[in-house]
Amino acid sequence: MYSFMGGGLFCAIIGNILIVVSTATDYWMQYRLSGSYAHQGLWRYCMANKCYIQTASIAYWNATRAFMILSGMACFAGIMAGILSFAHFSAFERFSRSFATGIMLFISTLFVLLAMAIYTGVTLSFLGKRFGDWCFSWSYILGWVAMLMTFFAGILYMCAHRLYESRRVVGSR
Repeated sequence: MYSFMGGGLFCAIIGNILIVVSTATDYWMQYRLSGSYAHQGLWRYCMANKCYIQTASIAYWNATRAFMILSGMACFAGIMAGILSFAHFSAFERFSRSFATGIMLFISTLFVLLAMAIYTGVTLSFLGKRFGDWCFSWSYILGWVAMLMTFFAGILYMCAHRLYESRRVVGSR
């Protein structure tokens, strides 16, 4: 049980770091513009070695930003619950902390998935046609890897919960 929880906690911490790095960096997309390379993130775009804040309030950027921030917060809450799941307080006998941790990590996974799907859909349908020579970059890829890490962390915590419940049922007979 503790090995599942430890593996889940490790995946959740790595996932949360990747969510923060992906959200904060400016390499979601790279493209060629006026003969030079440019790149953009959720907060800034950079051209000719100068970066500018994205002042346009475009709905898909705002949605992607919001879901990535919510994902980071849910993952952090899952990490805190995961750390607390190692402690056994008798006051929480009817409440499974490993189950709550798994749910928080699945919620984080859902938020990252929504953010990545929105960004991917709009980029492929709108921006992909506007810029001829473009590609997704490493910040974008980190977002997908973060989604996988939080998903596997949730799976591991659900396995720990299932193992704990099966031991508890066998022990009460």
